[in-house]
Amino acid sequence: MSKTIYLAGGCFWGVEHFFKGIDGVSGTTPGYANGRIPNPTYEQVYTDTTGFAETVRVAYDPARIGLRELLRLFFAIIDPLSLNRQGEDTGTRYRSGVYFDDPADRPEIEAEFSRQARLLGQSPVTELAPLQNFFPAEAFHQDYLERNPGGYCHLPLKAFRYGRLLQDARLYLGDEPDGIARMANLAALIAERMGFFWVGFYRVAGDELVLGPFQGPSACFRIRRGKGVCGTAWDRGETLVVPDVEAFPGHIACSDRSRSEIVVPVRASGGTVTAVLDIDSTELDTFDRYDAAFLELIVELL
Repeated sequence: MSKTIYLAGGCFWGVEHFFKGIDGVSGTTPGYANGRIPNPTYEQVYTDTTGFAETVRVAYDPARIGLRELLRLFFAIIDPLSLNRQGEDTGTRYRSGVYFDDPADRPEIEAEFSRQARLLGQSPVTELAPLQNFFPAEAFHQDYLERNPGGYCHLPLKAFRYGRLLQDARLYLGDEPDGIARMANLAALIAERMGFFWVGFYRVAGDELVLGPFQGPSACFRIRRGKGVCGTAWDRGETLVVPDVEAFPGHIACSDRSRSEIVVPVRASGGTVTAVLDIDSTELDTFDRYDAAFLELIVELL
């Protein structure tokens, strides 16, 4: 049985194209939601006087992908703290929102909003509301990026690459029970798909992080808790995005080629940090909120 959820995340071209590539999504329709007039045109919506938001109707098979996972992917591609703006697109028509047509979905949606608020340290400005109305957009807007591969999209290319990586990693790791083996193949998959200079894991052992499976040149064997980027991410229990490693206090230079870095904690089911995923780049300012959001979803596979 197919279900639907309506997602507003800025320009609907990119949002539709992203969700079109998600396994379990059976259909995507860009359109206009929760406005004040019937059958609006794009030109009317563009005036920001109709109350509509550019929205994508996402039909999905709940046996293959859950609503919670769809919402987490949605929050990974939007800025939930940006009011009436996504990327360079501004105006109330570009506000972010989650609109539901089944009241039974509301508790699950509210739970994900609460989770996002905990992660962000403040409530998202993303709307959460029942669907009042939805009108499909003109034919020109349907499958726009599929028909115009070089067309405008406010989402970066890596968001689409991460979306595919997440799905492939889930299938690739399967039900293999050995944690080290899972880390080894996940590090290889991330390095191969994303082309990063160094990708690997450090495992918690007492008061130190010990080098685990990795892809790249030789690295530090051990890092003490609270030391360097990896030890600090472990100690704080939070993802750290470092645009310039030389500017990070106490940075440990395992390689002089590393210029920027992201470190993501890996948690056991009870929430305890058991390892960190460390990724380095030879370029400055490589990583951003998209890397953080998707890598956090990916390490949950462990």
